[in-house]
Order: sequence, then structure tokens, then C-alpha cells
Amino acid sequence: MDKLFDFGLTGQLLAQPFVQTALLAAAVLGLVAGALGPLIVTRRMSFAVHGTAELAFTGAAGALLLGIGIEYGALAGSVLAALLLGLLGGRESDRDSVIGVILSFGLGLGVLLLSFYPGRTSNKFGILVGQIVSIESTNIIVLVIAAVVVLLVLAAIYRPLLFASVDPHVAAARGVPGRLLSVVFAVLVGVATALGVQIVGSLLVVSLMVTPAAAAIRVTASPWRATLLAVIFAEVAALGGIILSLAPGVPVSAFVTAISFLIYLVCRVIAHRRARAGTVSAADVAPVPSAVGR
Repeated sequence: MDKLFDFGLTGQLLAQPFVQTALLAAAVLGLVAGALGPLIVTRRMSFAVHGTAELAFTGAAGALLLGIGIEYGALAGSVLAALLLGLLGGRESDRDSVIGVILSFGLGLGVLLLSFYPGRTSNKFGILVGQIVSIESTNIIVLVIAAVVVLLVLAAIYRPLLFASVDPHVAAARGVPGRLLSVVFAVLVGVATALGVQIVGSLLVVSLMVTPAAAAIRVTASPWRATLLAVIFAEVAALGGIILSLAPGVPVSAFVTAISFLIYLVCRVIAHRRARAGTVSAADVAPVPSAVGR
């Protein structure tokens, strides 16, 4: 316990360049995850994020075996998964089965590729649960470029995507290209998932992509407030997880998931107390379609 709260050691490590690089990467990831998260939850794509992460793991394992940057492999694998999910899982009745097929295939192939890797075990373990020491300045450049592209595309399609997410039938009647938006958004989620592999690992990246947004939606129905809160929650979890993991030297994902889960529990308690006291404001209960359906 003393090692966990060794502020002196934590302060020394915070001065190290590799830790500062990891904090910058986590801040970028928190911004992207928070921006995408409410739409992921609204569109019921939480399971899809997990499936995408498994092919990101497969791509990262392949890149590790080939001796190239795992961020490139994770990006290729997650984008491939996103395209498959968007194209094969168009019908809601097929979506869960398609995700399950892709998830199991990606995990099995990734394990096979890792078994061929002759290097250190820590590199294999890092793909699954994150490893901040592997994040370098070149990784940051790729991460920032990918994050900017994701945010710009999201900004361009946000209003029709939100409309199609909240009321797909009315949106389709008004000419909103729901299928195309679904594929584009799936790719954005795939890119964001790939960004999180090195920080929180492929197994637990859902803790940043889904949990902060699920917590935010518990306390507000406004899409704008939910997005803002999701970004704040994701940043607290990502940055706080790195800082808390420094002194004990344990995987970052352990603390990121714990912080995210604690925030979620607090938001559930707040929502429960509001419901019992009848203090939910009119702004928080306004129907979302009125904000996007015009």
C-alpha cells in the first residue's frame, strides 16, 4: 500500500520523457473515446467495440511478429474489423452473431501469431493489457494524426449520425443514408480502438470507449452534455490510471478500468437519487430527436 501511494517516486517518474509521452497519448485517446462514446452507447455498439479490439489485437500481434510498429498493425486490424462489422452486420438481427464470429476469429488468430513471436513475454503481455514504455514520439505522431482525422470526420457527420442513431426509421424516411453512416462510424470506432491498444491493451480498451459514456448518459439525456462529460470522465480515467500505475509498476489498464468503473457507479447513484427526489431538470429529460430532427 505504501508503494501505491509513493508520491515521491511518482513525482520522479512524471519527470521522465516516456511518461510524459504516455500522458499525452492518453489525453488524445481520452478526447477521441469521449467524443465517440455516447454514440457507441446510443447505437448499442459496446459489443462491437470488443469485437473490433480483438482484430486490433490480431493486427498488433502480426506487426510484432514482423518487427514493425504495433500501432500500424492494430490500426489495420481494427479498420478491417470495422468494415466487416459495418458490411456484414447491417441488419440488427445479424449484428451480435457477426460480432461474435469476428471476435472469436480475431482472438484465436492473434493468439496463434503471438505463439510464433520469439521475443520478450512482456511485449506479448503489453498488447493485451497496455504498456506505456512502448509509446514513442513516432507513435504520438501517428496517434495525433489519426485522432484529428477521426474528430474531423465525426464533426462532419455528427448531426445526421445522431439523428439516425436516435430514430433510424424517421431518419431513413427523411433521406439520411443510415447504412453509409454506420460503415463510416464503424471505421471511426475501429481507428479509435486501435489508438487504445498500447495504452490500455486490446482486452480492456472498452473501459475507455464505453464506460465513461455509459456513465455520462446516466446523468444527462442531452447529447452535448453527455459528450462533454464522457470526455471528462475518459480523461480522468486515462490520465489518472497512468499516474496511479507509476509507483507500483503495474499495468495501466488495471487502474483505468477501476477509475472508469468507479465513475460509472457514482453516476448511477446520482441518477438513482435524482429519480427518487424528482429533481431531473427539463433540459436533462428533453427528447434527443428534437435536437437533431429538424
